[in-house]
Amino acid sequence: MTPHEIEHAAAAESVTPHRLSVVDRYRLQTWFLGIIAFSMILFMLVAARFILISLVIAIILFAMTADAINAFSRLRIGSWKLTNWVASMAAFTLIAVLLLTLSGLVISQVNTVVTTTAAYTDQGITAIARLAAWFSPEAEAMVETSIRSIQVSSYLSTLAGQASNLLSATTLVILFVGFLFAERLWFNTKLENLLHDKAQAQRVGRIIHSIVRRVNHYLLVKTGVSLATALAVYVLMEGFGLDFAGPMAVLTFVLNYIPSVGSIIATIILGLITLIQVNDPATALLVFVIAGMIQFVLGSVIDPMLMGKALRVSSFGIIISLAFWGALWGIPGMFLAVPIMVAAMIVCSHIPSARPVAVLLSREGLPEIEEMGSVAGVEPVVRQAAE
Repeated sequence: MTPHEIEHAAAAESVTPHRLSVVDRYRLQTWFLGIIAFSMILFMLVAARFILISLVIAIILFAMTADAINAFSRLRIGSWKLTNWVASMAAFTLIAVLLLTLSGLVISQVNTVVTTTAAYTDQGITAIARLAAWFSPEAEAMVETSIRSIQVSSYLSTLAGQASNLLSATTLVILFVGFLFAERLWFNTKLENLLHDKAQAQRVGRIIHSIVRRVNHYLLVKTGVSLATALAVYVLMEGFGLDFAGPMAVLTFVLNYIPSVGSIIATIILGLITLIQVNDPATALLVFVIAGMIQFVLGSVIDPMLMGKALRVSSFGIIISLAFWGALWGIPGMFLAVPIMVAAMIVCSHIPSARPVAVLLSREGLPEIEEMGSVAGVEPVVRQAAE
C-alpha cells in the first residue's frame, strides 16, 4: 500500500465516526421534535375539548346530510327545481330542531332522575349491600357503610349541571353546522386552489367521500339498532311495572353508541334499578337476563349483519380508541371514538408512509379494499380474492 493510500484510508476512518454522529444527532432531534409536537397536540385536544367536540359532531351531522342535499337538489317537479340554497336551509332547520328536541328530552329525563332518585337512595343502598351478603355478613356491613359515606346529593347536582351544559353545547353545534352549510358551495373550488392540482383535488375528494360514506353507514346502523334496543328495554320495564322506563330507554339508546362497553353498562344499570325497585333478586335476575339477551341479539347478531363490510376496523383498535378518546374527552370522546378511528384509518391507507398504521387499525389488514386498485396498484382479481 502506497503512502497516499494509507493517508486516504486514515482520513476515511476519521470522517466516518463524525458522519455517524451527525446522523444519530439528526434522528435524536427528530424524535424529540416528534415527542414535543405530540405533547402539544394532546394539550390542545384537552384544553379545547369543548370546542373540538362540538366541531366534530357538527362535521358528522353536516356529512350525514350533504349527500341527501345533493340528491334533493337534483329533483324536479315540473319546471320547478329545488335549489341547493333551499335544500341547505331546510336541512339546517331540520338539524337544529332535532338537536334542540333531543337536548330538551335528555334534560327532562335527567331532571326526572334527579328528583326521584332521592326517594330510592336508602332502598338502593340496602339492595346493593344485600348482594354483598352472598359473600359474608361482614361484607354486607362494610359495603353498606362505604356506600352511605358517598355524597349522593353532590353527584346528582353535578349530573344536573352537566345536563344544563348540554344546551350550550347544542347551540354551538348548530352554529358550526350553519357555517359548514354556508361554506359547502365553494368547497371544491377551495380544494382545487389549495392543492393547485385538479387530479389531486379529485383524489382528496374521493377520500373524503369514502370517509363520509363509511361513517354515515355506521351511524345509521347504530341509530337503528340503538333505537330498537331502547324500545325493547322500555317495553320490558313497562311489562314488569318498573319506574324510570323512559329515562332508562334514553340511557340505553345513548350508551349503545359506545361499542361493547355501552351495552354492558346499560344492562348492569337496568339490573340494579330493577333490584332496587322490586326488592326481589329472582325478578331482578330475570330482567337482567332478558335485557342481556336483547343486547346480545341486537348488538352481536343484527348489528354486524347490517354493518356488513362497511366498517373494516379492528376490535382491539376500537377498544384502544375508546380508551384514548375517553381519557382525552370523557364520555363524548367515547361516542366519537369509532368515527374518528374510521377517518384516521382511511386517511392513513392513502398515505404510503402511514399505510402500516391503517393496516393495524383494519380488521383484516386490508383497510381500503374497494379503492386499492387506484391507490396501491392492486389488481381487481386480488381484491376479489381478499373479499
